[in-house]
Amino acid sequence: MALKGNLRDFSTTQLLNLINLARKTGALTVEGEEGSAKMYFKEGRLIHASLSGQDGHLTSMLVKTGKITPEQSRTIEARAKVNTDKELGLLLIQSGFVDRKAIIQEVKSYILDVVYLLFTWTDGMFHFEPNELPSEDRITVAVDLENVIMEGSRRVKKWEKLQDELPDLNMALRFTDHPMRDVKLSMEEWRVISFINPRNTIINPHNTIRRIAEANSMSKFQIRKIVYGMLAAGLVELVDPEGVRKKTAAPPVAGRPTRVVEPTPAVKRGVILHLIDRIRGLDNHVHTIADP
Repeated sequence: MALKGNLRDFSTTQLLNLINLARKTGALTVEGEEGSAKMYFKEGRLIHASLSGQDGHLTSMLVKTGKITPEQSRTIEARAKVNTDKELGLLLIQSGFVDRKAIIQEVKSYILDVVYLLFTWTDGMFHFEPNELPSEDRITVAVDLENVIMEGSRRVKKWEKLQDELPDLNMALRFTDHPMRDVKLSMEEWRVISFINPRNTIINPHNTIRRIAEANSMSKFQIRKIVYGMLAAGLVELVDPEGVRKKTAAPPVAGRPTRVVEPTPAVKRGVILHLIDRIRGLDNHVHTIADP
């Protein structure tokens, strides 16, 4: 039995609720404007995920987050007889580059980043294939879906706020006079800053926020989150591609009224249970999900 449909009719929250309550095992593929994502579940728990445009291999994850250097990655990959995540993980531990805890943490973080991104997708086709699991060479981490659903719902609200604050990704960035000597930035923030010309008088029309995101393989949510944080800290300001300064909404200030984003309506348990009954009653058929 396969399930398929569109996120316009059945949201990511509803899908994960369904998989969780039905204790499903299999693979969920979602294809939208942002790309294609694939998640694997075992007895209702998330165990692996991948996103198009990212290879999702262990060494790539560790290099991206600064846990190992590119040189260490090349050294380990050259030593591996079979270039699988499990063998690479073992070699990394034996070489003393990282420990098992760090590897598990990075794999889990990567999986969650993929799933949380899907909460911001409002359109796209999905397909669930029962009993399909990731290849044995992948490192899997079992994650309870209840917490994923709660955190994902919070991120939807944050995504809506970021869209309000930074609606136009075709704007460019320029440094302010705020000194950066004592500012601690993440690796992703440094990657964004590296595209900003240090001379405030020169604005590269090709280095818009959108282009910076594309160059760094960042989603719209990721780039908005990073830019909003730097705007809030007073490190950068928005300018149009011709260098004309634009005003941007300041972050919320205590005591100042802000727009309240209404929470996404919770999925009624009765609706989910009704869907589960329908699914369990189907054998070897393809069913397109729609609201009952």
